[in-house]
Amino acid sequence: MTAADAAGRPAPASRASWSPAADPLARAVFALLVLACFAAFFVTQRLKHTPTAVQRFERTLSFAPRSADPEKRQEHISFKLASAGDVTVAIVDSNLNVVATLVRDYPVPRYKQFSLRWNGRRGAARRYEHLVSASGHRTLVPVNTGPLAPPGEYRVRVQLRRHAGALYSPWSFSLVNP
Repeated sequence: MTAADAAGRPAPASRASWSPAADPLARAVFALLVLACFAAFFVTQRLKHTPTAVQRFERTLSFAPRSADPEKRQEHISFKLASAGDVTVAIVDSNLNVVATLVRDYPVPRYKQFSLRWNGRRGAARRYEHLVSASGHRTLVPVNTGPLAPPGEYRVRVQLRRHAGALYSPWSFSLVNP
């Protein structure tokens, strides 16, 4: 027998008798939350293991185009691509304005270190020279003939033809007076 109030109405059921297992909506929401957590986990794992388009940027910290030491007259730049493609490589100043274009739509193979140099001059390269080290490593030397860029901080900008937007070197380098 259930308890009743003075008017003869039955007492309301106790809240203690409610259980999430008995509520289908609560079960569905819980299942969706668990699935969303698993999906988020796998997406983040995939993002952690996806290689960046441009890898292993290397450069010298500073160079002086008028230096007496020939090794310090050019900026040494190199990087790898995660997939082969045509690249445009430019030097930009601290305001991201293009100072020099080293190569335009140049084919670069996948996972091979692409090395080039900048002589500190403004404008687009008109011709190229190739250096080959004793170990067989090739370096492309664009010949820019414009006026010398002013001393300051510069970065490398890489644009891939098949990739939207530009990628910038994570570090800057300095052009200094000797």
